[in-house]
Amino acid sequence: MFKDFYAQRGEYVVISAEQASRFAKGVAGDYNPIHNPDARRFCVPGDLLFTLVLVKFGLSRQMEFRFTNMVGADTPIKFSETANGDIHVCDESGKCYLQVVRSGEMTRDEAVVEGFARCYVAFSGKNFPHYLKPLMEQHGVMFNPKRPLVIYDSMGFCLERLDGFSPNLALTQSSLEVQGKRADALLEFSIESAGEAVGVGSKKLVVSGLCDYDDVEMAAIVDEFYRLKAAYEAA
Repeated sequence: MFKDFYAQRGEYVVISAEQASRFAKGVAGDYNPIHNPDARRFCVPGDLLFTLVLVKFGLSRQMEFRFTNMVGADTPIKFSETANGDIHVCDESGKCYLQVVRSGEMTRDEAVVEGFARCYVAFSGKNFPHYLKPLMEQHGVMFNPKRPLVIYDSMGFCLERLDGFSPNLALTQSSLEVQGKRADALLEFSIESAGEAVGVGSKKLVVSGLCDYDDVEMAAIVDEFYRLKAAYEAA
């Protein structure tokens, strides 16, 4: 699963800028410029790290992911399990990029794991403009149009069961807490299967470099998003 988006080198995983960018656009529908191979502040999508955790350790009924640093291109990272079952993603120097706490029943069924990963990532990739633009407009703030920076802070979910479901995620509530030049966005979602509720979850994002909301600037950013999307899909 997802083997085209990383290389295994001994006990380390290496993700190229091209692989990361292809995952962001092709799997997550995420056109954040920070995932472009030539981006000055390029980083591997958090959703790819999330997906690789599920691929390597399975899907548990309760999982919490905390992103502590951004992974650069071609950085060797190791996915390891601690004695208490937590998962850490660290580089060769011990710098940690992702911490995962999990509990409850677990499955390694490839169809279930891949189905949930793709479903969540497709939901998560809609951060902008689908979820964040209305929140920022409502609060009269936006990121710096010249250096838009939205950072993946954390996410978690709780599932009622792991078998026999084809998950679908839907946004149930969103909020933005503005603190000076930064804001925390909380996106809460339901997890359903065939119209039946099977779980809930939430995702937290940090929006940096806030300035006053500008309709013209925001319209240009949204237009660029859809231009990039159309260009990628046409290619």
